[in-house]
Amino acid sequence: MALAIELTGITKRFPGVVANDDVNLAVDAGEIHAICGENGAGKSTLMKILYGMQPADEGEMKVNGAAVKFASPGEAINAGIGMVHQHFMLASQLTVLENVILGAEPMKSGNRIDIAAGKEHLREVGDAYGLTIDPDDLVETLEVGERQRVEIIKVLYRGAKILILDEPTAVLVPQEVDELFRNMRELKAAGTTILFIDHKLEEVLEISDTITILRQGRTVATVKPGDVTTADLAELMVGSELPTPETTESTVTDEVALKVQSLTVLDDDHRPAIDDVSVVVHRGEIVGVAGVEGNGQSELVNAVVGTDRVHAGTISLLGNDITHASVRHRREAGIGYVPQDRHHEGLLLAAPLWDNAALGHQTKAPFSSGPWFNRAGARERMEHIRAQFDVRTPDIDVSAHALSGGNQQKLIIGREMSASPEVFIAAHPTRGIDVGAQAAVWDEIRHARSAGMATLLISADLEELIGLSDTIIVMYKGRLVAEVDPAAITPRELGSFMTGAALDEEVGS
Repeated sequence: MALAIELTGITKRFPGVVANDDVNLAVDAGEIHAICGENGAGKSTLMKILYGMQPADEGEMKVNGAAVKFASPGEAINAGIGMVHQHFMLASQLTVLENVILGAEPMKSGNRIDIAAGKEHLREVGDAYGLTIDPDDLVETLEVGERQRVEIIKVLYRGAKILILDEPTAVLVPQEVDELFRNMRELKAAGTTILFIDHKLEEVLEISDTITILRQGRTVATVKPGDVTTADLAELMVGSELPTPETTESTVTDEVALKVQSLTVLDDDHRPAIDDVSVVVHRGEIVGVAGVEGNGQSELVNAVVGTDRVHAGTISLLGNDITHASVRHRREAGIGYVPQDRHHEGLLLAAPLWDNAALGHQTKAPFSSGPWFNRAGARERMEHIRAQFDVRTPDIDVSAHALSGGNQQKLIIGREMSASPEVFIAAHPTRGIDVGAQAAVWDEIRHARSAGMATLLISADLEELIGLSDTIIVMYKGRLVAEVDPAAITPRELGSFMTGAALDEEVGS
């Protein structure tokens, strides 16, 4: 079979780090080829090189047998390569059509955009690949799975025959993963080659034709799904067995740590983003919050942390009303926070790691010495985080931008957990990190829970949510619609509540 992609001896160096070290990758045309590896293994760097986002220092690339060197993503797109990033790059206020044709607008006389031609081409692409969607829908009204479909259509519209999907299932419920995999199989049947980056090893085995594993920047194996198990893949990736998030014994106490009562938060159009939501988290308890992205979980988190204004209702921390308190006051009172968007909310990307270790805690020891910032204390804390949470970096003076996404996440979690919070607000704490790092994060959360920490856990990983939580609440269209026992529910059943399907069944019964 002809090769769609052939990478030979790809090497990429950054100051103090060899991200890719003589990597080889061969991808057959028309196959779904998964790329797995722990954080810092070089997966993202390799894909950025293939997509023209950064140059390789050494090595050769061939696309459909022709030697190439891409100086930009535009050149990669012209060669038939498209990339769908983990964080969607859509303008929510525009329609599906406007997003798809943006930058590739069909024109007619008078230098006007030919909307009819754009719709026709979008329809042809949708029909050819089984990806139908209404071109007039506003993106902000779409479910997460539908937004992802728009991203895929967007690259196919530009003629991509080779598709890179970066962590495409990270924010999807099981039913949406099923739909994505159907779409991927239809794309494959139509001749599209797909490179698929994923940390969920069961999914990798289900959808892939071939799997390449990277470890410490090098290619360590290329295998067929039928020849390996998830345990085999985990061993190849990180040298250990696949961890589970299961929590066996209860540590829930009667003491209320966080109480949210009848909370309402309005969106920019003054409509309820969350409507009359009440949540209680006790010391030693993990309350999981399930919901398809965009159903109010973010606003709940922001209201508790203090970045969203409360329209009605109250929030109390350890019995003290903090409804209108500042973010600083809440943090100093004992709220730890892992934000959903690590780049925009969790880190100063241009600042050194030791500076980032102090963010949100700079008014407390060891970061503060009277009115002065204690640089030595910050450096010492960062070294502690580096060691305990396995943040892989040549030194603590590099910028946060130099770390892989997973190592950035481990830095944030280490920073927050090292502060010994009374209440831990964790929004997708293990998103984008490998199985070994997941195990370490789960262990830290379980250990802190045993010591009395209260946790509000928001996660799109339903196995994680079910395994760690003592109680799970489900949010749908801004309201709390269900409270379920993690021991008595499956991910698929939880997904039905999250998408409203289970609620519809209850109404119809």
